[in-house]
Amino acid sequence: MRLLAGALARPRLSFHSSLLQSSAGRRRITNNGFFRVSEEVREALAAKKPVVALETTIYTHGFPYPDNVALASLLESVIRVNGGVPATIGILDGVARVGMSPEELIKLTESAGQKTTLKLSRRDLSYVCGGRLAGKNYHGGTTISGTMILAELAGIKVFGTGGLGGVHRGAESSMDISADLTELGRTPVAVISSGSKSFLDIPRTLEYLETEGVGVGTFADGRTGSVDFPAFWSRDSGVKSPKTIQNEIEAAAIIHAQHSLQIKSGLLFANPIPLENEIPRSEMDPLIAEAIRQADALGASGNDNTPFILAKIKELSGGKTIPANRKLIESNVRRATIIARELAILEAQQAEAQGHVSSNFTPIISSPTSSAEERLRNTSLAGISSGPTVQPTITSQPEPPIEILVAGALAVDFSCDYTPLLGSSDKTDPSPHTSNPAIIRQTLGGVAHNIAKAAHLVGSPVRLCSAIGDDLSGRAALHALESSGMQTSGITVLPNHRTAQYVAVNNANKDLTMAMADMSILETGTCSSIQDTWLTPLSKLPRPKCVIVDGNWSSPVLHTWLTYARSIEALSIFEPVSTAKSTRLFESIPPPTDTPSFQTASSSSSSSSSTKDDQLPPITPPLVSLATPNTHELTALHSYATNHSLFSTPSWFRTIDALGIPSSGLRVPLSMTTTPAIVDAGIPQMAIKLLPFIPTILTKLGPAGVLVVKLLRPDAPELCASEHRKYVLARCTNGDADAGVGGLYVRLIETERVLSGDEVVSVNGIGDTFAGVLAAVLSKGKALEEAVDLAQRAAGLSLQSVEAVSKNVAGLKGLVQR
Repeated sequence: MRLLAGALARPRLSFHSSLLQSSAGRRRITNNGFFRVSEEVREALAAKKPVVALETTIYTHGFPYPDNVALASLLESVIRVNGGVPATIGILDGVARVGMSPEELIKLTESAGQKTTLKLSRRDLSYVCGGRLAGKNYHGGTTISGTMILAELAGIKVFGTGGLGGVHRGAESSMDISADLTELGRTPVAVISSGSKSFLDIPRTLEYLETEGVGVGTFADGRTGSVDFPAFWSRDSGVKSPKTIQNEIEAAAIIHAQHSLQIKSGLLFANPIPLENEIPRSEMDPLIAEAIRQADALGASGNDNTPFILAKIKELSGGKTIPANRKLIESNVRRATIIARELAILEAQQAEAQGHVSSNFTPIISSPTSSAEERLRNTSLAGISSGPTVQPTITSQPEPPIEILVAGALAVDFSCDYTPLLGSSDKTDPSPHTSNPAIIRQTLGGVAHNIAKAAHLVGSPVRLCSAIGDDLSGRAALHALESSGMQTSGITVLPNHRTAQYVAVNNANKDLTMAMADMSILETGTCSSIQDTWLTPLSKLPRPKCVIVDGNWSSPVLHTWLTYARSIEALSIFEPVSTAKSTRLFESIPPPTDTPSFQTASSSSSSSSSTKDDQLPPITPPLVSLATPNTHELTALHSYATNHSLFSTPSWFRTIDALGIPSSGLRVPLSMTTTPAIVDAGIPQMAIKLLPFIPTILTKLGPAGVLVVKLLRPDAPELCASEHRKYVLARCTNGDADAGVGGLYVRLIETERVLSGDEVVSVNGIGDTFAGVLAAVLSKGKALEEAVDLAQRAAGLSLQSVEAVSKNVAGLKGLVQR
């Protein structure tokens, strides 16, 4: 095998030079009871798109659940972003799968560590597939060897992985040689890895590959001259690589020639770990020597040898090898995708030379002299599909009318519940700056999703408007929505974006300690994109009665949604999400430049009506009908309004004056309708000051219940009903009828039953459950007090569930819909 030196110009293929390839016989099998290629992969291969194989042993016998799900999502996303189609290969229920759906991949990753989930090489494939006929259903993660043979059967030529197996140290007596090497000698698939694992005998591994007729080259990766074959975590091994590969174009040309010549052995392209993620050889060699010594002392051999040594190296390195593993695998898969893309270009040129031009794939010709780094990071590939973009377009079939529209985050949620060990110094709260033992659960979540799900469970027709990435997490989320019976027409898929994720860390009492959220997919939206993607199609549908918006949108986009709600005269609800995001409701309001003097209605009672009207400032419409903050979010809203002088505008003063609050204040009445402790905390006082912007505020107080603070309109029934009289703490007496204020309503609605600590399973999603059921009841035209009562009962059910929104919420459907 002769490799070209220097920057390689992409070859132009003539008709005659491609005749050999056109007549080349290829081993292919069609889908049958033992072997299935996914529809996406079949279509990509038929259209000559770049397809990259991925192994699954790293998911079943490497990374634990749910880390393996996250890694699977990352690697498939890397392939799609760089213009390829991922083909994850493994065994499910005794059937070899080439390309897995999100639910299939999740099913496989969840089975990691189970006795029926095996590590599968060439020798094992017929055993696990044949076992299905005998009633033995096995799952399996395929090794490099197992993945290569299944990829070749499907017609896939490029495979990205982590580290190659090899000749073990002491193999002259143990004969411990990885099947990966013999597979490379007989299966024509190009493998891109970070060399072989560094605890193996690298010189003998290269000698064995030479004997098997395997072409081996290492990417120069910015270096000049001959380079070392990499040693997995280290870029150098002290052993020179047989060949040096300059770039992906050169690698693709070699693969193309290999198949054109019908050479039935594989190729190994070694990709050194990125420089910034390398663990130097001088640091790794002593750790490897110690791990091998302990393995020999404990007799860890055969199948147990590699897992033992890897675990011991992880321990000895203080965990440094784990992030290095992730980075090198990601780098290898990215490079494999670019190679597959360059190979598709060569094959497209061949088809053109033969007069067969496919309209399915239009390759972008990149400069052969561009750097490897530039091509590795090239993510804008016109003409190469990175997955369909699903827009919430309105089809010709009329969609069912909805009562509630929810706009906001759809995310993958991770709930981490602290489980202290016997010797833990703090039995309640996790320790900062270190790892803590926990029970970690993964569910479909996101504030808007949870709200929509709660409303859906109690029978309200609801549409969720959100965005997901074109990745495993996004596709799994879409499938879960469809399976639950919820509408998905409002979900748009955005290529080159990450599906939102939320990680909650709870203490031993299941109370939230801290949370981390990646909601950037929503925060990059613009007002015009919201209009084009969602609002224009919605204008053709029946209007919803209620619009709920969460705080994950940017402030301008948030107000675009709220403006839409006002335009259709729908009840609008704002769920603040967090203290940091709650203030987005106010961030688009410019602070007053001055505070001009004016007379209130009460101070100008002696003036004529016409004079008084001229002096009174106009009333600014509320920003939103209703908000559901907790005490921290309420405080954040109040602090922002104070610091930005929002309580100093003439319109605000006019509304507050119209409430009729006596000069003696409301401390005593507030203590009677709530509790002295709540008043001492200033909660109702803060809510009252915010009423000109949010006329109904429901502050969630946890076990204490929900504090209702409401600006009553002049025609509000509460002003006349005897059962509400004690909650009406002030009435408009200044004669300012145009202010639209009738009085002030304050009421604490306590929870029906306070749960014990043993009954609480998870606090995640209880506020979202509350908002969803609240909206469902209000959209039926029922009283706010009844809505709050049912919403609190629903939140209590979610408190007792591992899911963010308990399925038992559906038991309230009869009460909501009656």
